[in-house]
Amino acid sequence: MKELKLNQLNKDQFQPFGDIIDKNQEIPFEINNGNCLRYNNLAKLSFTDGQAGISLFESKTITFPYSFNFMEKHPLGSQAFIPVFGCRFIVIVAKEIKPSEPLAFITNHGQGINYHKNIWHGVLAPVEEKATFAIIDWIGKGNNLETYTFDDEFQINLSLETNVTVY
Repeated sequence: MKELKLNQLNKDQFQPFGDIIDKNQEIPFEINNGNCLRYNNLAKLSFTDGQAGISLFESKTITFPYSFNFMEKHPLGSQAFIPVFGCRFIVIVAKEIKPSEPLAFITNHGQGINYHKNIWHGVLAPVEEKATFAIIDWIGKGNNLETYTFDDEFQINLSLETNVTVY
């Protein structure tokens, strides 16, 4: 197993990989006669020869220790994940063509993320409950999926009541 540090998701560290989607990233403005606040344009969506699609994914809760050796990327479009009921989840990313050592983050309740095009990332990994995610991503003709399997596994240990430890 390789050691992987788990970081609290933050804008400065995550910016090379994508966008954080939450109410803390933008100053809202009132709409609907003052009955609603709009947090506008929270992610930079980017698509090649296709269109944006909205899907729902249901993901099983991961268990700890969480081991992984698989990542994927989407060369034709960005991919946004927004937890419908606000669960926390693990976000794993890497920049290299063949992913080097990945970085791991944990979201706060209510945060979503948007992976930029061609960013290696792990699979959905909710930590507290089976989760439903709204997904905004590329829909079109062509292959929008590349995968990579590491020779070694990475492992993350997390106690939801105490500090984060990663092995």
